[in-house]
Amino acid sequence: MAERVILCIGTKKGLFVAEAAKGRRRFEMRGPFGSGVEVYAALIDRRGSPRIYASSCNAFFGMKILRSNDLGRKFKETKSAPAFPENDGRAVANIWSLETGKTKKELWCGVEPAALFRSNDYGNTWEMILGISNHDHARQWHPGNGGLCMHTILRDGNRVHLGISTGGHYLSEDGGQTFAAANEGIGAGFVPDPYPEFGQCVHKIAGHPDVPGRLYMQNHGGWEERPGIGVLRSDDHGHTWYSIAKGLPSDFGFPIIVHPHDPDTVFVMPLDPMTRTCPDAAPAVWRSENGGSSWKRLAKGFPRKETFFTVLRDGMDIDDLKKPALYFGTTTGQLWMGRDGGEEWTCLFDALPPINCVKVAVV
Repeated sequence: MAERVILCIGTKKGLFVAEAAKGRRRFEMRGPFGSGVEVYAALIDRRGSPRIYASSCNAFFGMKILRSNDLGRKFKETKSAPAFPENDGRAVANIWSLETGKTKKELWCGVEPAALFRSNDYGNTWEMILGISNHDHARQWHPGNGGLCMHTILRDGNRVHLGISTGGHYLSEDGGQTFAAANEGIGAGFVPDPYPEFGQCVHKIAGHPDVPGRLYMQNHGGWEERPGIGVLRSDDHGHTWYSIAKGLPSDFGFPIIVHPHDPDTVFVMPLDPMTRTCPDAAPAVWRSENGGSSWKRLAKGFPRKETFFTVLRDGMDIDDLKKPALYFGTTTGQLWMGRDGGEEWTCLFDALPPINCVKVAVV
């Protein structure tokens, strides 16, 4: 079977799936699935027979996980979704992240309020990972503007990196048994201590499998009195962090993406910190090809003025074809594609519901 590009688009009104040949000339749309219900997390699992997973979170009817075994032509609910134990005192309000585990059957899931769950049977049953969910800090974390969400799960052998808003970055080096706050160099602009032990509003963390010790972070920046804390890099598996924000029009933003074939190439989408829209009403993605030492503005194909995009933390992704394309969705319902690593942009869909997340894979 010829390779196909699959896009999963999680929106305020359900999940959409778009499919194209690897030339990406035309995408055909399916959906919505979980119609009318917000989708904040999706996963295209390419291990063995491809499967697509998506959250479906309804304030009245509860949390659900949708699963497709046919590349998004139809979905069924798994037998259960993550849930806190009885008498815990917490209730799952949203599902923010879905990631693969060690085995083909294993999945990891981050929820709101911030906690981590694991399934060993394709999402049919779930267990809470106590080392972080019942961490000594957990009851001291506070919701950010988007909620108290565990939005990033990065696995590297026995290392597990978690991003929590607002909790910060937590690291396990024993496969998820225990976790420690690892926030040295990660600033916060909304508390008296500029570099607290924990409680930072991390927006997203990204890495590359070829250089597992290096991580990139989009933190909550945009503070005049504490400049440069919004875009960061670590070269020691997340133990310490330093700023790579110099040269960007704003260090506030949500997503951060690493090129699939080059760990030195990283992408961000700066936003005005007050309006959370494009600086100067002119959208652009910014790319660094030297690990954040310098940045280039990528705007060919975008409107030049009077455009007020907002792109959320999981709203941007990149495929892994030889010449990768980037994709991002906006809260005003546009889905954009940037060929050749973002050199030229086109709008694939312009009238979707507000977009929460975008995931892409070549299968």
